[in-house]
This record gives sequence, structure tokens and C-alpha cells, in this order.
Amino acid sequence: METIVFIGCNKSGSSREALITSTQMGYCTILLTNRVGFLSKREDFPEVHQIIYEENLMNEENILVILEELQKDKKQIAAVLSFIDPFVSLAARIASKLGLVSQTASALAIMEDKTRFREELKSLPISPRYSILTHDQPILPFATWSQDELPLIIKSPASNGSKDVILASSISELKDSLRFLRRKYPKTSLLVEEYLEGTQYLIEVFVYKGELSIVAVIEQEIQQGDRFIVTGYLYPVALSEQDYAKLEAAVTSVIEHLGLVNGSCHLEMRHVDGEWKLIEINPRMSGGAMNRIIQEGTGIHLVKEIIKLSLGEAPSLEKTSARHVYAKFVTIDIRGKLIKVTGQNIASAYEGVVEVFVKPRMGAILTKPYSLGDRYAYVIASSDTPELAKQIASAAAMEIKFYLEPL
Repeated sequence: METIVFIGCNKSGSSREALITSTQMGYCTILLTNRVGFLSKREDFPEVHQIIYEENLMNEENILVILEELQKDKKQIAAVLSFIDPFVSLAARIASKLGLVSQTASALAIMEDKTRFREELKSLPISPRYSILTHDQPILPFATWSQDELPLIIKSPASNGSKDVILASSISELKDSLRFLRRKYPKTSLLVEEYLEGTQYLIEVFVYKGELSIVAVIEQEIQQGDRFIVTGYLYPVALSEQDYAKLEAAVTSVIEHLGLVNGSCHLEMRHVDGEWKLIEINPRMSGGAMNRIIQEGTGIHLVKEIIKLSLGEAPSLEKTSARHVYAKFVTIDIRGKLIKVTGQNIASAYEGVVEVFVKPRMGAILTKPYSLGDRYAYVIASSDTPELAKQIASAAAMEIKFYLEPL
């Protein structure tokens, strides 16, 4: 049976939808995971034909041995891919070694390292000012030298989902942030960037045989606390023709500079004083509710098109729908053990709501958000106007209540 092998997966979001979609497309779906819990809760993945545990998914030799065993077991491997950092470029390299259609591994590998992509793109006008604190460089002189640039953003090069992205507005916050990340990543350089004010947008990009398509541009609403947490997504955005043309040119310059010929990625950009600045780039489509947002707004099943790309099939990116879509995410502001969730059915009954999702199970420990993974529910609504879509999703999301046992 023709088989698609996925390296890594989350319990929900785009990577999980990829497993479901693969099986719906008629393929034998095999998941390689480094999460022991997925094996003990095998029933949670009914769409997966086989789950294989590998402690170190970054060990390319071990992965190749596993794939060789699958081939001996009469599995006809048609594609190897990943929707999870940091396995995207690894999957592309392995696919290439097996003689399969692959995404552009070299470009994806650059995107996986925030310091590396900043260095690669530093000549482009979309790049913010930045500096790098190497792992062996003293913090105090660096902080003193950088204080005139405050406020600043401090990141670990391998962070994703807003983890380890910290705003420092004072010299003391800068020192504390650098010390915190240095303790957490003692052998890693840290990236320090200028803080840019402006509306932030997520741009989903698809490249097939060198032809670039901007699948969707989505406005992000950001809750700024201890971390930058996106709590709202609005599609489509209201940009002037001039602003969209500038955005298209900026995105094209990035993709061409990195050399992405086949693959998908998403960029996060801010519109600052009429110009576009690159905040992040990730070598995969966005996770969470993104596939459903795009599908409701455009009719495009982006996860399916990415799988088709890895199978060597031409994508179908024609928009067949034109709806305004808003996704509202729910966070909490205290820590505790989850004992009950209410309001899902009420939220689902709101006219215009297309999906309600609650992530944690009873007994889970919940906390205020330190990453995008600490968003515990979302509501997606669609309508003929952006205002109504946002109003419906926001009102429905307020119906969802988490009851916690304090810790």
C-alpha cells in the first residue's frame, strides 16, 4: 500500500490534520514520534495505521533504518514530510535521499534557525536592526552597549510558538531576559532585535517549482503579557493595493533570497510607517486553527495541498470561497488543575460559529500563557463582514469557562 510517513505530530492543529487528511486521501499513514504518551494512548489516533517510537527524531540514520524496515514490510513509501519544528528540513533531506519528491531542504533549514535567517536576509530592507549575543560573550557589557536601542526583543534562535520571545523595555529587563535565556540555553547564541510597533500579519506562502503563491494574509491580534500571545486571527485583511503590492514584493524577495523552490512556509510581518518588516519566518504552515481558517475563508485545504506537493502532484490553490473569518483563542490568567469545562455547546450554537475546540483534558495543569501552546480553546466564526465574524467568535468564546483547582 502506498504510504506517507510523518515525522512528529501534535495532538491537534495542522500536523494532526495532516495525519487525518493523509488517510482520507487513501494512503497508509505512519507516524514517527518521540512522545511515549502517544503509544500509551494509541486509541487517540484512529486515523494512523502505525505509530513508531524513536527517542531522537533528529537522528537521520535511525530514521532511514526505520524507513528501510518499512520498505521490507512491503510499504511503498510515497512521501516523507513533517509539519513540526524542527523536523521539516530533516524530512525534506530524507525524502530526497529516498528519491522522493522533496521540499527545498536547504532553504527550510535556514528558516529553522532565527539567527541564521537574520544573517541571510540582513541586506534586505525588510530586516529589522538586530545583534547577536554569542554563548560565550559576557552579558553586562553587551546590555550596556545595547541600552540605547531599547525597547528590544530577545529570542532564542530555535524558539517557536512565541516561546522564549521576551520584550525588554529597560536595562534591568534586558539583563534579566538575557540571563534567563542564557541559563536555559547555555550553549546557544541569543538574538536581540529592535522592537517594531505596528499591526502584525501572518502570511501563508506556497512555492511549487519556483512559482510563489500567497495563499492568505491574516491579521493577528496580540495579547502582550509575559510573552507575545496571538489571541485573534482575522481573514481577509483590509490592505490598500499599494500596501499589498509592497507586501508581495517583500515576501518574494525573502523566498528568492532563501532559495525556496518547493515548499510551504509562513511569515509574520509588521506594517511599520508604510513599510513591511519581517518578524519571523517558519518552514511550515502555521499550526493551530490555521487550516480551518483558510479553508473557511478561501475554500483551500492547505494541509492537503502541502501533502500533494510532497507527492509530486500539482497544487490546487484556486479560491472557491470568499468569507470573512475570525478565530478567537481563549487563555487563562491563573494556574490550576482542570476539573471542568463548560460552554462548548452554547458556543457552538451561535449562528455563524463553524468550529469550537477545547484542548486540555480533565486533570491537566493549566497556566497563564507563556507560549501559543498555552491557549486552551478557540472559536472560529464566519460571516459576510469582518465586524460580525469577530463579534460572533468573541461572544461565543466568552461562553467557555474553565474550572480549576488552585495549586
